Amino acid sequence: MKTVDYAPRLAWDDRLGLPHGSVERVVHNSGTWRQAQTGQMLVEDYWQDVAATLKLDAADLTALRRDFYAGDRLDAALVDLLRGYRADGFQIALLSNDSSELDAKLQALGITDLFDPLVISAHIGVMKPDARAYEITLARLGRPAPETIFVDDMPANIAAASALGIHALRYVAGMHLAGALEPLLTDEP
Repeated sequence: MKTVDYAPRLAWDDRLGLPHGSVERVVHNSGTWRQAQTGQMLVEDYWQDVAATLKLDAADLTALRRDFYAGDRLDAALVDLLRGYRADGFQIALLSNDSSELDAKLQALGITDLFDPLVISAHIGVMKPDARAYEITLARLGRPAPETIFVDDMPANIAAASALGIHALRYVAGMHLAGALEPLLTDEP
């Protein structure tokens, strides 16, 4: 999922009389968000902290939780690419810095079958770029670092994976991912 339309988030800034980007900073850049992403805080407690910070009642919090991700879209071309790799016998893991809510989101999107393993920071207690996140993922994959490709858009995450000997590829919007991956893939999945 990628946020492609920030209008729903900006509408909340306007509704609350805050500068644009304020609600997003509260939702995704607070200390409690990090705690939710590392499993140190229950998701419901995290959202209650968001409500308290923004002074929202229960109805407004429900609406914010719905609206905040309304501008997110699934990249259908990427899903098709991953399905093709799975059909060719490649193992695909997802290592995500997210709360435990990600499980339900992926199930609702019907894409959990793409990932084996599915590694969410809230379940393992560490986030990228911590080396332990990659080590846990490699262990669950049952593969050594040199036989693994990691794709991410964050330079720090790429550097951390590379430091462990993982083939790391930085994703940038609009890149031809299949073409970039082709030289890294072997004939034997």
